[in-house]
Amino acid sequence: MSTENIQYNTQKDHLVISEYGRNIQNMIAAVKAIEDDATRQEYAEAIVDLMHQMNPAGKNNPEYKTKLWRHMFRIADYDINVVPPDGEIPTPENTKISPRKIEYPSNVKKFRHYGQNVQVLIEKAIAMEDEEKKAEFVMIIAAYMKMAYRTWNREHFVSDDVIKQDLYNMSGGKIQISDDDNIVVTAPMPSNYQQRKRKSHGRKGGRSGSNRNRGGGRRRR
Repeated sequence: MSTENIQYNTQKDHLVISEYGRNIQNMIAAVKAIEDDATRQEYAEAIVDLMHQMNPAGKNNPEYKTKLWRHMFRIADYDINVVPPDGEIPTPENTKISPRKIEYPSNVKKFRHYGQNVQVLIEKAIAMEDEEKKAEFVMIIAAYMKMAYRTWNREHFVSDDVIKQDLYNMSGGKIQISDDDNIVVTAPMPSNYQQRKRKSHGRKGGRSGSNRNRGGGRRRR
């Protein structure tokens, strides 16, 4: 058998978007050569519909068709005289838009383990005029910070002095808890060791209990 007329994929044009296959790419190349504008537009819309049938997963997404038109223009090397339904002609420039980097708030980088919401609560506490309510609110914030610190630091014990100092620093020195006040966490989180021990104890207890029930159901004579 002669192999002289066999054309290998490595000898063919590069597939721009491989998921659509070579036939779609060849169709788009053929449509580019159509001289009549109306006929070219009609065939381009038919190709986009075919691309949609090949990938029906996003058929309920209104923006999916726009994505398919962008893909068609990309396969055509942005050199095809047709108009998408939204009227916006894709270009290489508007398809390479990089998302804007969102910077973490610089004022809480050092205390990011508490979360941004804690900083918001601190600002609200600073603005409160009722001193009694403000004092109660501050203790609630401190209790939450203690829980968050324990989760982040994975320690069984968290010093109140650490939380008080962090709260003082995060508030810019505007909030200060007395040394005599204790930060009480009403729902303490168990450490990882305690959680594993509790689960293990529950499994052992369940097995031993079931064994006792089975053993207690039989009586020797």
